[in-house]
Amino acid sequence: MTAAVTPVGLGKEKLDTPALLVDLDVLQSNIARIAGACRAGGVTWRPHTKGIKVPAIAHMLLRAGAIGVTCAKLGEAEIMASAGIDKILIANQIVGEQKIARLVNLRRHADVMIAVDSADNVRALGEAAGAAGVKLGVLIEVDIGIQRAGVPPLDGADSLAALITGHTNLELRGVVGWEGHTTEIREPAEKVKAIASAVSLLVATAERLRAAGYPTTIVSCGGTGTYETTTGLKGVTEVQAGGGIFSDVRYRTKMRVNHPYALTVMTTVTSRPSATRIVCDAGKKTMSGDAALPLPLGLDDVASVQLSAEHAALSLKAPNDRLKVGDRLEFAVGYSDTTVHLHDEIYGVRGGRVEIVWPVLGRGQLR
Repeated sequence: MTAAVTPVGLGKEKLDTPALLVDLDVLQSNIARIAGACRAGGVTWRPHTKGIKVPAIAHMLLRAGAIGVTCAKLGEAEIMASAGIDKILIANQIVGEQKIARLVNLRRHADVMIAVDSADNVRALGEAAGAAGVKLGVLIEVDIGIQRAGVPPLDGADSLAALITGHTNLELRGVVGWEGHTTEIREPAEKVKAIASAVSLLVATAERLRAAGYPTTIVSCGGTGTYETTTGLKGVTEVQAGGGIFSDVRYRTKMRVNHPYALTVMTTVTSRPSATRIVCDAGKKTMSGDAALPLPLGLDDVASVQLSAEHAALSLKAPNDRLKVGDRLEFAVGYSDTTVHLHDEIYGVRGGRVEIVWPVLGRGQLR
């Protein structure tokens, strides 16, 4: 990007659309909020970057006190490591000869840890790490209620711990789990109780392993939808909340996480077929609606938002001619995890003007 074409300094309404924006003041406030909760609870912060995907933003989190980052995919971890981030947890299983070869080579450049839940995978990782001459940190993933990956709690981790510690090129660091099934419980007291119950299974598994003599330093859990509780639970050592730095409609309305919106999409009104319909130039290819629909900002009486591939069609409850063809309309993102990866860049905005442009280097890293 040359100085002649840079959008830095432009008002956000002057950007070509659709454009993904992050309000830097709100972003920094949300970062401080999560970091502060971790400090107050005496736990460390290893934010998940699966929905962030920008190494420059990950570095902001490290400066705010994060001890490293969490990634969902090996490709994301490679991007973060190439940007100088050297403490990485891949909270997922890395399976198959090609990926394991990449993993052990990445270990030469960063302290990368991975989650495991099967003996065959542990054996393959141990053999590859031994051949590469590296020592790989391992966390046992425990299913604490989400019913996805993970061994059963308590005695389900015993045999895997024995296998890991029996290999000289693997190092058991602890356990990891995700209480995702609790995030959308609406009644606050019931939600807190469900989170505590799920996480207690993870903590108890760690305690059982320690009692048997297995090194289990890390107990990692806690996403944006649960961090306000998990940061205060006894036995938890770190939380992974990451998406809350952006916030979005899903987090605010479905998970009841009251962070202000930092992440938005600027669009252009391209059609006004009637006084009760507004059509914009951003659809499913720009802002997803899978987990929550994007929210038009500063526009009253919206009856519905419908997304097609390239359009957002808004129906109004009453006729309104305030917005005309060519005007701009900004949306709060419905779900950041499935929106950021659709874009090549994020425009960092402060006081309504573009301050910085970050490439979304982690987009497309599915392997």
